[in-house]
Amino acid sequence: MEMEMEMEMEMETESRKSCGAFMEKFTLQPSCSASDELPLNGLTFAVKDIFDVEGHITGFGNPDWAKTHSAATSTAPTVLSLLKAGATCVGKTVMDEMAYSINGENFHYGTPVNPISPDRVPGGSSSGSAVAVGAKLVDFSLGTDTGGSVRVPASYCGIYGIRPSHGVVSTAEVIPMAQSFDTVGWFARDPLILKQVGRVLLQSEPHSVGPTNIIIAEDCFKLQDSNSSQLIETMVNSVQKLYGSTHMIKYASLGDYIKENVPSLKKLMTIGTCSNEESSYIPYSLQDLSTAMRLLQKYEFKENHGEWVSNVKPSLGPGIAERIQDALKTTRDDNIDVCRSVKTELVAALTALLGDSGILAIPTVPGPPPKLRTETTALEGFRAKAFSLLSIAGVSGFCQVSIPLGIQDNLPMSVSLLAKHGSDWFLLNVVEAIHNVLKE
Repeated sequence: MEMEMEMEMEMETESRKSCGAFMEKFTLQPSCSASDELPLNGLTFAVKDIFDVEGHITGFGNPDWAKTHSAATSTAPTVLSLLKAGATCVGKTVMDEMAYSINGENFHYGTPVNPISPDRVPGGSSSGSAVAVGAKLVDFSLGTDTGGSVRVPASYCGIYGIRPSHGVVSTAEVIPMAQSFDTVGWFARDPLILKQVGRVLLQSEPHSVGPTNIIIAEDCFKLQDSNSSQLIETMVNSVQKLYGSTHMIKYASLGDYIKENVPSLKKLMTIGTCSNEESSYIPYSLQDLSTAMRLLQKYEFKENHGEWVSNVKPSLGPGIAERIQDALKTTRDDNIDVCRSVKTELVAALTALLGDSGILAIPTVPGPPPKLRTETTALEGFRAKAFSLLSIAGVSGFCQVSIPLGIQDNLPMSVSLLAKHGSDWFLLNVVEAIHNVLKE
């Protein structure tokens, strides 16, 4: 009995040290002999429990999923690439159940501790991966981003997080959530490591072209609970220091632009529109864009996992259970083809807006991380604004990086930069340049 108590105390102490970020710890050594020439030599990383690792069960954030699936027989190519580049993997991290939340609270495995604001959620669904980086337990980590699952926890934990262009990083041997939006992203505490990982995972060629213009989406910044003027001012000052003037900065109403250039959105008007008072400030076109993303996401989730959920009837945490049951009711008649048309039109519209070397600046999220255990209904307005912002890159497939801007009142602040599909390396260069200015 005493031995059991000691073991439990040791496990509890270890969990506190690791901020509850890890599902399991193990070590995968680099697959090549250590060399200073390897881009990730000496760096450690963790992976979200959605990636296959040979010999380990991929748990997908749910114990019933883990019980009904066997250990993986091979390792995801993205993980293998990082090992080949000299990095060491130290374990798998906690995630939201079936990747279906942006909060980071797991009913079964606990909530990883936000390293900046312990009384706040860490953000999901890649919660453990973000916390592992923010708490300096690893140098970088892998997550996935479907509806915001890298960008949100990066913002909440005060670190860098990239959602790469859709389709440029392999999602093989990663459990799908909704393939039209699924991406493999990663976290780091500084943009240099973010770029080093990008050098390994991105298919685009490195180049150093500077931006021709930076478009600040004023209507998106108005969705901020606070600090919107401060975030814009920080962006403007950074550009002025970098390029000697602010002539390249332009201001736009992104909602109006999308309304004029994505005609299929009109077919989604009023569907799923949130009646919460907070949502009245969201441009209708961005609400409709969010609706398109969520409808298609629900449909594809059902196609991927509906049969398993119906057969197994897994235990699901609050919020997740309702969301998944709602997804199981989705049919192709629910404007799914319209949603796909919206995707095509938005890609064309934003490509025309940004050109080859344009940058779009928006808030990552509408405010600081919510407090732990906040009722789902109380977050309705916040979530509506969040998904209106997150759907811009989600639906277009453009690349986006969340940039930490420091701490105010013990809460993290962030902003996001987006670039056209395939311009990931260009975006990472701009992010690094802005980081260097912010440090000064």
